[in-house]
Amino acid sequence: MMTPPSEQAGRFAGRTAVICGVGGQDGAYLAAHLLGLGYTVVGTSRDAQAGRFEGLAALGIRERVTLVSMSPVDFRSTLMVLKRAEPDEIYNLAGQTSVGLSFDQPVETFESIVVGTINLLEAVRLLDHPTRLYNAGSSEMFGTAGEEPAGETAVLKPRSPYGIAKATSFWQIAQYREAYGMQAATGILFNHESPLRPERFVTQKIAAAACRIARGDQETLELGDLSVRRDWGWAPEYVVAMHRMLQLDVVEDFVIGTGVTTSLEDFVAEAFRAVGLDWRRHVVRDPKLTRPSEIACGRADTRWAAERLGWKAKHTMPDIARMMVEARQDRESGSPRRLAA
Repeated sequence: MMTPPSEQAGRFAGRTAVICGVGGQDGAYLAAHLLGLGYTVVGTSRDAQAGRFEGLAALGIRERVTLVSMSPVDFRSTLMVLKRAEPDEIYNLAGQTSVGLSFDQPVETFESIVVGTINLLEAVRLLDHPTRLYNAGSSEMFGTAGEEPAGETAVLKPRSPYGIAKATSFWQIAQYREAYGMQAATGILFNHESPLRPERFVTQKIAAAACRIARGDQETLELGDLSVRRDWGWAPEYVVAMHRMLQLDVVEDFVIGTGVTTSLEDFVAEAFRAVGLDWRRHVVRDPKLTRPSEIACGRADTRWAAERLGWKAKHTMPDIARMMVEARQDRESGSPRRLAA
């Protein structure tokens, strides 16, 4: 059973968490959440001295996170960081995170995700410290879900190098949990967005373009297939689910999503509506932006997370598109107010 659901600040004082990939969207929001609960947070990056950590800075917590250099694909580096930190919890958010880029860099994608995961598992096993490990999975593992929402027992049919790597790491976690009794689990998260997304992600590309077009700084936005359907959530909420997963007496895998699916065209329409524009006058379809193989529809079955974690998404796609546009406008005007949950 899960420990009591209250998460007041200070309840977890004395605990240490290592966040691998703290420089990304999820890493920054998770660090803020854990600090608010009283954790000591150690964040890793391949080169902590050269890292910009803009997400941590935007949330005002960069100075509160201990930043260390660690390459998850280098076992010695991983082992030494974990040995010094002696963490109670590890959150594996590292690795190549772009589905589109994975088609151009399949080997780097596979190595960064799969080798990084196995190195963390082996380090935890050899150090024999009572450490719990969260592994970032992805809805890309399911492929096209069709009309039936994908839950924890759904068949994995990945259609991208990224999805294949995430599916491999999922089975690595399951094997170590079964073979060694390790408290390790994978969060299978559907798409989750925020103002901290870089523009290489289509949601931020859309939000940024809508703002620029509204100001007259850009005329058109080029996009690929607008018919794809996704379950879009709000990233600051999803990191709460990550943490709750590791508070179970016996950890297990969970699907995390909103349970609501909408098309990319709908996302574009909402973003442009937020700036008072009709998207159809400004969006140009470019077939070159279509991936070699695409997931037509993603839909999450959220019942198990609601029952076992007491977690349910508060925001769905219309909120997310609007909040991303508003945050972009605020940032460009010098008053970023919408970065947190």
